[in-house]
Amino acid sequence: MVVVDKTALTLAIIGALNWGSIGVFGFDIVAWIFGGQDSIGARIIYTVVALAGIWCISVLFRSWRGITERDTDDETAAFDRQTR
Repeated sequence: MVVVDKTALTLAIIGALNWGSIGVFGFDIVAWIFGGQDSIGARIIYTVVALAGIWCISVLFRSWRGITERDTDDETAAFDRQTR
């Protein structure tokens, strides 16, 4: 699962850099590499990056859940020490 998470995060970062290039310079790197936004190669890359972004949403919520559970465990342990 860690490999999929890192791959998805890497693709999301690449997509963010491409959007940054579009916003700052008006230059779409993916379209330039694959010969235009409507080319099949560019559309595949856009789709894969979008799927990676969706996957990263699950990574975000898994991270929050781990933090929340850890905080709750720490609070429980502190309460147990106080009541002894």
